[in-house]
Amino acid sequence: MKHCYALLPLLLLPYLLHAQHSHVTFNPAKTQAAIEVRLDGKYFCNFIYPENLEKPTLWPIFSPGGHMITRGWPPKAGERTDHPHHVGLWFNYESVNGLDFWNNSSAIPTDKKMHYGWIRHVVPTTHDSTLSYTANWENQAGHVLLKEATSLTFSGNKTMRIIDRTTTLTAQGDTVHFPDTKDGLLGLRVVRSLELPDSAKTFTDVHGNVTTTAATGADATGNYLTSMGKTGNDAWGTRGEWCMLYGKVQGENVAIVIIDQKDNPGFPTYWHARNYGLFAANPLGQKVFSNGARSLNFSLAPGASATFRYRVIIFSGPVPTAEAINAQAARFNTPYKP
Repeated sequence: MKHCYALLPLLLLPYLLHAQHSHVTFNPAKTQAAIEVRLDGKYFCNFIYPENLEKPTLWPIFSPGGHMITRGWPPKAGERTDHPHHVGLWFNYESVNGLDFWNNSSAIPTDKKMHYGWIRHVVPTTHDSTLSYTANWENQAGHVLLKEATSLTFSGNKTMRIIDRTTTLTAQGDTVHFPDTKDGLLGLRVVRSLELPDSAKTFTDVHGNVTTTAATGADATGNYLTSMGKTGNDAWGTRGEWCMLYGKVQGENVAIVIIDQKDNPGFPTYWHARNYGLFAANPLGQKVFSNGARSLNFSLAPGASATFRYRVIIFSGPVPTAEAINAQAARFNTPYKP
């Protein structure tokens, strides 16, 4: 990789740490079943939960400079059309009591839908800078495996936007098993310019479905950096407290950081960070990412709950140093602060 990350002067650290409380407003979006989020009057993102989408998600998401960082839904002309289930910033898993929530999309034939799960009956509320919602993780017949309670707290300033996500899953009726698998848990699909330069690749999901992604174009400017110093494609399948994806979007320097919270199951998470634009944190797929050296096989007994917290930061301007991100992670972790 020829990309390098620029130094961010230490004098900016106080600004990064404390100037995060801009005015957040929520408005009904123009599309049905969506809430628009604005930061100091500027468009930040939409929370969308339409009936034709198999899970709620944040889409689209915009950088501080006003550029979309998420792939189109459906993909725009010139964008990749692979993995149609990759929409915005979402949270689900590939295997929950045998149901695949991750890969479910409108591309799945009707006669195969019984193998996939939905996140339905989304009920959102807003208060101050937080959008909260409840939802059910269900099978095709409407049987509820999990109750979800999520809060999304938004903050930022002129050069940084933050999404703090807290999700609690509670098992309903039966023990819920999350066997170690590749596709999960917090996922983000980015625009083509944030992809990493690479050749064509072929991927197979848990059902044996094969997806081939073409070689990235000349406009691919992305690179990864993890808290453990892994860069580029070497970030995939490794653990770390945080991971950053950075590059240029329509001339704007953009860096996206996902921070794992120390009390999360499976901390520190494994990074399911692909060259073709999938940026995901998966703490539950340990056997896959460690080549069998470790396993988690996470499960929830009836009535038991698990909580997952993540901070997503979108920077505009100089790429933040590892020291600056570590300071953000420390603020998020000790003790946890929104």
